[in-house]
Amino acid sequence: MPAMALKDLLMKQGMKLMQDPRFMKLMQDERVMKAVMNAMQLRGKIQESFDQRVERVAKSLNLATKKEVKDLQRVMRKMERELEQARTKNGQG
Repeated sequence: MPAMALKDLLMKQGMKLMQDPRFMKLMQDERVMKAVMNAMQLRGKIQESFDQRVERVAKSLNLATKKEVKDLQRVMRKMERELEQARTKNGQG
C-alpha cells in the first residue's frame, strides 16, 4: 500500500473515531488526557535523546550534523543574496 493511501486511510479512520461519542467521552477523562500528554512528552524526550546521541557519534566520526548543514546552507543563501546585491549595485547584474 502506498504511503499516501495509508495516510488517507488513517486520516479517515481517525475522523470516524473522533466522531464516536464513546471516544469523545473517553477523551474528556482527565486521566486519559494526562496519559496522552505524558506519551507525547515521552516521545519528545526520546527523540531529543536520540538526536543528541547521533550528534555525538557524528562529531566523533568528524561528520557534519544536520544542524551544521542547515546553518551552512543558511549562511550560503545569505552570502549569495549579498553577492547579488553587490553585483546589482555595481551594475554587473
